[in-house]
Amino acid sequence: MVGFQFQDIAGYHQQLLAGTTTCAAAVEHYLQAISRQPHLNAMVGVFEAEARGRAAQLDAALQAGQALLPLHGVLVSIKDVLCYEGHPVSAASHMLKGYQAVYSATAVERLIKAGAIIIGSTNCDEFAMGSTNEHSAFGPVRNAADTERVPGGSSGGAAVAVQAGLCMASLGSDTGGSVRQPADYCGVTGLKPGYGRISRWGLIAYASSFDCVGILANSVADVALIYNQLAGPDGKDSTADTTTPPQVDLQTMDKASAYRLAYLAPTMDTEGLDPEIKTAIEKTLAQLQAKGHKVAAVPFPLLEYIVPTYYVLTTAEASSNLGRFDGIRYGHQAAGQPDDLTAFYRRNRSEGFGKEVQRRIMLGSFVLSAGYYDAYFTKAQQVRQLLVDATAQIFKEFDAIIMPVSPHVAPRLGEATADPIAMYMADIFTVFANLTGVPALAVPLYRHSSGLPFGLQVLTNRGEEVLLHQLGAYLEDHFARR
Repeated sequence: MVGFQFQDIAGYHQQLLAGTTTCAAAVEHYLQAISRQPHLNAMVGVFEAEARGRAAQLDAALQAGQALLPLHGVLVSIKDVLCYEGHPVSAASHMLKGYQAVYSATAVERLIKAGAIIIGSTNCDEFAMGSTNEHSAFGPVRNAADTERVPGGSSGGAAVAVQAGLCMASLGSDTGGSVRQPADYCGVTGLKPGYGRISRWGLIAYASSFDCVGILANSVADVALIYNQLAGPDGKDSTADTTTPPQVDLQTMDKASAYRLAYLAPTMDTEGLDPEIKTAIEKTLAQLQAKGHKVAAVPFPLLEYIVPTYYVLTTAEASSNLGRFDGIRYGHQAAGQPDDLTAFYRRNRSEGFGKEVQRRIMLGSFVLSAGYYDAYFTKAQQVRQLLVDATAQIFKEFDAIIMPVSPHVAPRLGEATADPIAMYMADIFTVFANLTGVPALAVPLYRHSSGLPFGLQVLTNRGEEVLLHQLGAYLEDHFARR
């Protein structure tokens, strides 16, 4: 009898090989789950006919004796900033309403080549700018753990799609925590690889020197399986790593090894850090030390400069990247006859972009303007280099850095957007990895007294994704609340 029940990708593949389920049964299961939960507003596009057709092809191939592909029949959703040829991609913005991608992102192509089924696209903050997923032309996404709360942003739809069982895994983008923070709020696992590890080709740009394609799934093992298929050189992306990365194999990891773990002392004493989050992470650090791992606090006086540096640089890059959306070649075009070209541009962009995107474009234009460039942009670049150097020094002595993902659990809808500065400061723990280019993993381990999930964040040196996944799996095995 053919049925379907999902726990992890490895178990699903065992079911396929045993003949107890099919890709077609999996597709129907997730299509029904999506149709039952429209109130979450996680999906902005569902590719029903295509998913069914793809499942039939994969089932036929397996029945014909072909080998199981690495992601055979794995149902994946993609954030609405990743191009998928012939499918809508809008970056959750009125600016790109009705636009269809004319090519596929490298990450999407690699998913399909590995046997995955793209079930749909997920809601997000407009142009990936936001920490709550309330800045979307499609309306806010709701956290499945409490629908009166936000899922985090900007990949909130991707996190909720995994959290609510609308797919097996999802691709998001992470410019300053946009995969890890929603993963934390929704109780799923979120990976930001090292900068350049996964090609950005086909990802709508926010801030090009920060943007990363990230992965959300139910476990570290599932994230690792997908990462193995996506990571690697890409001639279409000049910023992609040119070396082939080692594959993550959690089955052969040395489970007896002792890790050298640092935590940045100021992160645990940051004003606004929820006492329960602080207590939980401190307890885990103490338990790790008791198990024989080296755990030490590291002073980090640069912490207070992280958020301002991040927002100066990313808004500057955004103001440049979003200049292409002018309503001439594609995108929103204002009705009526304009007085002149400047007025035409102004109307297109004022109508097409939402308030948060406009705010960041204006801030970026300001810091790049004559008279302010050296005072803000150049200075921020210098601070970024100091952060990179300081981080490199830490990794000379330690294998990984442990820190919170967010200073608090998921806030209520409207709570964070009332104060944009407070919303920006909520990124204090996540933007560090994007500024320095190192890989980071959000691992869900705990449950708050409010009933909401949260976890901790692990960072390793550039090029150390194998170690990152191994440590993440170790924490998941030993400390996750089942």
